[in-house]
Amino acid sequence: MARIPVRTAQSTYDVVVERGCVESAGAHIRRRPLVVTSEPVWRHQGARLERGLAATGFARVVMPDGEEHKRLATVEALAAKLVAAGADRSSLLVAFGGGVVSDVGGFLAAVYMRGLEVVHIPTTLLAQVDAAIGGKTGVNLAAGKNLIGAFHQPSLVLVDPAALDTLPEREYRAGLYEVIKCAVIASPSLFELLAARREEVLRRAPDAVEALITESIRIKAEVVSADERESDLRRVLNFGHTLGHALEAATSYQRLLHGEAVAFGMRAAALLAEKAGLLATADRAAIHSLLDAYGPIPALAGVHAEDLLARLGADKKTVAGKVHFVLPERIGKTRVVSGLDPALIRAAAEEALAAGL
Repeated sequence: MARIPVRTAQSTYDVVVERGCVESAGAHIRRRPLVVTSEPVWRHQGARLERGLAATGFARVVMPDGEEHKRLATVEALAAKLVAAGADRSSLLVAFGGGVVSDVGGFLAAVYMRGLEVVHIPTTLLAQVDAAIGGKTGVNLAAGKNLIGAFHQPSLVLVDPAALDTLPEREYRAGLYEVIKCAVIASPSLFELLAARREEVLRRAPDAVEALITESIRIKAEVVSADERESDLRRVLNFGHTLGHALEAATSYQRLLHGEAVAFGMRAAALLAEKAGLLATADRAAIHSLLDAYGPIPALAGVHAEDLLARLGADKKTVAGKVHFVLPERIGKTRVVSGLDPALIRAAAEEALAAGL
């Protein structure tokens, strides 16, 4: 078992990484929770959590599955279900699912009766290494990703690598792109693990999976602890997300999984960094090679650079009209850059799109 602390100005909590902790959740959650989940998650993992929380007499609140349901309408519908279940300000929510459940469940906890305690039990790799940790919650607008949200830290995160055993291959690979992100921004050793142990990672060998999960969580915990509200350092976690979010919005959140869009965004950001003279060609090639090793992502035919560039102004990382990009300087180090030549951005987007045709 690994226990990784997250210490922010508002709260301190642990991320517990332990195989089988879904089935022993009652050892950590000792009062009756309201479990927010989706039907596919419950179908694959619900029996395990039922055993884990049997002594608590928990209630289950179900939301529709998929990124297209990460909207305010879903939050309102869930809030109505909480009212019907008798939830009050002393209630505990458990967000049990992937990234969408983590984001929506966390946002619901942030706003219902002005704030409920929330515990995250993420069931996808992407949620385990990213969405469930750090207190960023939110929902999408048609104009852009996560434009409505709140910072609301959980009181505990339980990460069970065994939950990944039933994860579809595409979902698992989408989560690996977030692990690649962590490697590029902060961990050459994690980058090397992903490159050298690809076959073990893809067949989900327990020791390799637990190593990459633990290292990714450690990186995120350190960044969040230093910068809870994304005022400076935490922005490095957005590597690949600027054009990645634009791609999700341009495809109506229906063609790509979030991690796949981030993979595209990382490819484009590495190209942009090379074109801007920040990143050596060898390092850009290594990043692209690792992305290819865990690919492919869905084809991007019909998406044009103009579709993406038009959406950058609505991105949360745009400040005072300036688009900010997280660009790698080398593997393990990035910087936040604004004021880049629009021609370079367009060229990087076009080249990345061409690679995905």
